[in-house]
Amino acid sequence: MCKKIFIGATGQHCGKTTISLSLMYLALKKYPRVGFMKPIGPKCIEFNGLTVDKDAAMFASVFGVEDDVALMSPMTLTAGTTRRFLDGELDLATPRELILAACREMEKKYDFLIIEGAGHGGVGSVVGANNAMVAKMLNAPVLMITGGGIGNVIDSVELNLALYEREKTEVRVIMANKLVTKKRERSLSYLRKAFANTNILVTSAFDYSPVLADPTLQHVAELVGQPLCGDQTDRSRICHNIQLGAASSQRVIDSLEDSTLLIVTSSRDELLVTASSLHHIPEFRKRLAGLVIAGHVPVSEITQRIIDDSNIPYIRIIETSSDVFYCLKEHVSKIGPDDKEKIELIQSMADQYIDFEAINAIL
Repeated sequence: MCKKIFIGATGQHCGKTTISLSLMYLALKKYPRVGFMKPIGPKCIEFNGLTVDKDAAMFASVFGVEDDVALMSPMTLTAGTTRRFLDGELDLATPRELILAACREMEKKYDFLIIEGAGHGGVGSVVGANNAMVAKMLNAPVLMITGGGIGNVIDSVELNLALYEREKTEVRVIMANKLVTKKRERSLSYLRKAFANTNILVTSAFDYSPVLADPTLQHVAELVGQPLCGDQTDRSRICHNIQLGAASSQRVIDSLEDSTLLIVTSSRDELLVTASSLHHIPEFRKRLAGLVIAGHVPVSEITQRIIDDSNIPYIRIIETSSDVFYCLKEHVSKIGPDDKEKIELIQSMADQYIDFEAINAIL
């Protein structure tokens, strides 16, 4: 019999995919066959000729189960889907039928199935299949992920619990994630007090980690919709800092922090040449992850030759440097199949931070 767990959250960016990756890694130590599915896919890509959720495609690639990707992502919300459902062009029974059929097939294939929801508990309501409904429909107990903190976490959990209770869906685990290291034990203590009168296990996951939160060069390229040029072996390099190259060249270079993505206006020839030249020096290569070259003005021919000869990773955009700076500062990094450094880090930390046996025991 297949054991199932539904991964929900109190909101976006709590770390559902990170926790799902961790549980997949840990479950594979205990079960010979572990599967993953994302019943409702709000963010889709083309993968092996199919339109599937990005997370499903990532898990299929990382764990070598590409043949199951259609079952892993049975229902996708593409552009216009919401309007078509509200206009009555699509039957509300369709998502449920697709999800149920896919889950039945997955249950035959796997001993342990991780089912990841989308956003907070109410996501998917427009198609009659929000997280609480799907968990109930698939008879999967819920692990609800929260952010770090105390008061705001309790408020968010209570708000989401009301929806799960309305659907008669059983939440068995509350998992606090992205905890502040110094406040970890205190936060957990108060969260356990808050839910002491329930049968819910209150446990924890990872402390907040800039390595997991910061984008890779490839993520930046995808975000701005332009290709990453230069050294492609650095695609998965994490940009821990984003700096606007607005000061003098010397001052900008002197102020570079570890693994900085430097945003430079296309007319700043001297800064572009200096940064490119430093790419060959190990000390500066550690500090300078790559460039975003911004602006309508073409890069001069000789400067472009120097950039290309250096092989420094760069992305060329026509937006202003300030626009892209604020865009990247607001961006929350997501894990993709090429993020080997992040995935390996998550797996190495999972044993230390996540009590899989305690979670498995109450499913």
